[in-house]
Amino acid sequence: MERDMGKPSTYAVNLYTTHLIMMKMKYLFPAVMLILTVIAASSCNSSQSESKYGHLYKDLPFEMPVISAPTFADNDVLITDFGGVGDGIFLNTQAFAKAIDALSEKGGGRLVVPSGVWFTGPIVFKSNINLHLEDQAIILFSPDKSLYPLIETSFEGLDTRRSQSPISGSNLENVAITGKGAIDGNGHHWRPLKKQKVSESFWKRATANGGVFKRDDYWMPSAQYLYGDSISDMNVPRNLKTDEEWESVKDFLRPVMVSFRECKNVYLQGVIFQNSPAWNIHPLMCENVIIDGVQVRNPSYAQNGDGLDLESCKNAIIVNSTFDVGDDGICIKSGKDEDGRKRNRPCENVIVDNCTVFKGHGGFVVGSEMSGGVRNVSVTNCQFLGTDVGLRFKSKRGRGGVVENIYISNISMFDIATEPLLFDLYYGGKSAVEVLEGEAEPVETKFEPVDETTPSFRNIYVKNISCSNARRAMYFNGLPEHNIDNINIENVTIHSEIGAELIESENIKLKNVQIYAAKSPALFLKNVKNVQVDGFRADSTHSNIFEVTGSRTKDVTITSLYDAGSLKIGAGTKQGTVKIAN
Repeated sequence: MERDMGKPSTYAVNLYTTHLIMMKMKYLFPAVMLILTVIAASSCNSSQSESKYGHLYKDLPFEMPVISAPTFADNDVLITDFGGVGDGIFLNTQAFAKAIDALSEKGGGRLVVPSGVWFTGPIVFKSNINLHLEDQAIILFSPDKSLYPLIETSFEGLDTRRSQSPISGSNLENVAITGKGAIDGNGHHWRPLKKQKVSESFWKRATANGGVFKRDDYWMPSAQYLYGDSISDMNVPRNLKTDEEWESVKDFLRPVMVSFRECKNVYLQGVIFQNSPAWNIHPLMCENVIIDGVQVRNPSYAQNGDGLDLESCKNAIIVNSTFDVGDDGICIKSGKDEDGRKRNRPCENVIVDNCTVFKGHGGFVVGSEMSGGVRNVSVTNCQFLGTDVGLRFKSKRGRGGVVENIYISNISMFDIATEPLLFDLYYGGKSAVEVLEGEAEPVETKFEPVDETTPSFRNIYVKNISCSNARRAMYFNGLPEHNIDNINIENVTIHSEIGAELIESENIKLKNVQIYAAKSPALFLKNVKNVQVDGFRADSTHSNIFEVTGSRTKDVTITSLYDAGSLKIGAGTKQGTVKIAN
């Protein structure tokens, strides 16, 4: 057959068409990618503008998803519709359970608690439930410990058993406690008491109705409690195997008051949380947690009466809230020792803003249970009034874990009993004040092997801090085998009795730091490496502003108004270690 040479073959047409498409794609692809990038950026900006908390993400020094408060179905039920009575006497445990079940069957919504005193046993959440307290509503938990059975849980970073929490929920989505009322855990029926923390008259009243004494100045609620204390690592009993053995120390196993475990979209807003048996609020392994405008209260004598313990959580916002407690105020944790390392879930992506801490062992705290790691944390615009420590980082050998990328700014402090800024890698379970009142701090020279049990604190940025009336300006107490690393302090003014003391730390930058200490030196450095001090100011009437010592100290550069006469070099410090200039 004769071939028609006047028409191109199908193959040639297809080849030519493919070539044209490829040429167009060559020029269209960058434009398409630009459009997609703009859409993505617009979507991100839209998410921030749509979220009530979008402004917190401006200039955030790490990436974090924009989160919003959960929404709930438009279903309201009243606790009174299920037999609830708010007279402070009637036990409402079943009324709460029935109301939550009924609401859950409808797809969720608000369980409304009107004004009154709602006496109850434990409340167990389900998904899509908003427990809403109206003005003057008080949920008061019963002190009858038989209502709180032992459950498998985690406390102080260890897998263990505790009494069931007054408020709890596990593996849920969209849970909230909102409104204007108060939740009281009746914690004084559970807690031990130390005499030095209360007045003489209070001590006599509190110990007059039974209980036992661990020592003359330490009262415990029962002999069972004392036995539990005697077999425990801190507050967690060890080597118990049978149910009977656990029940034999049940009185010792105080619960946290609010326990949400492995939940997604947790929202606490507006409510007073007070008088907890142990820790007050404990989100554990949760994602997307918002705590806004709450008041968290415990008596100053409340043993283990932490305010908030955010443990192994991802994406959390804590804002506009106040804490006045008997232990740490706002505390970030991630498990303890081997249990924490096995869990391997860091606490990450946390924003703390516009919060106030009154009494407490620490204002903002990381540790000591940090074995799973802590990273990407921003703390801004807070005030600490009368805490033992302001910014408290604590751990010890055996913990492991890495604490990094912590950004702290715009913090005001007053009446700090010990230090506005503390890094303590020798934490022994006591508050900073108890350590101060007890034996002298240990002088540690022993080097241990560096392995998975060695804790790391690095890449921490602190700026725009002011503190009036502290005991010691700063205290960095690192490990000789693994120093505290890359701590950056800028624009800080502190008035204190004693200056700053930095030990076993490296890559430290102090810029525009002012320390006005009643006793010299204003800055004491021991066994530090690569320290840069720029623009330091102190009381110029002191004979020595700086003191540098330690055989392992090297590469210290000080640039300030003060000449070499303001520097004291300790014995054993290598010649040429310190450079000082105006």
